[in-house]
Amino acid sequence: MSTDSAKPEDSVFTKIIRGDFPGRFVWEGPEVVAFLTIAPLRPGHTLVVTRQQVDQWTDLDEATWQEVARVQLAVATALKASFACERIGSIIAGLEVPHCHVHLVPIDHESDLNFANADSAANPEDLDLAAEQIRSALRELGHSEVSG
Repeated sequence: MSTDSAKPEDSVFTKIIRGDFPGRFVWEGPEVVAFLTIAPLRPGHTLVVTRQQVDQWTDLDEATWQEVARVQLAVATALKASFACERIGSIIAGLEVPHCHVHLVPIDHESDLNFANADSAANPEDLDLAAEQIRSALRELGHSEVSG
């Protein structure tokens, strides 16, 4: 018999944040982290994720949502400086991983945001390079929460 107080199973993002699974972190703050997805839509595709495992973004408290927005802006600015693109797309989908996260994707066209085109066989060296580019840009922008 299940109860409403039952703890949900840890999400893959919780396991990455905890260090159980590897992650290419670019930002590590007390409430919010950011790391590259392993199946990018475009180079630099980064996830901004709450440390607290909350399924829907509408269930976040206002202070945490404000921190998510602050980190989105910082990471998006670093992405724009690091990758040739028209703009940075931002999507909250939340259908695959029940843990609040925002996709930030360097894009040139709306079609660049089609998840059917995710590169599930992305080259790990390319992901490492993209993460370092983003971290470098964040440092240049004066952010202290940069990973590594």
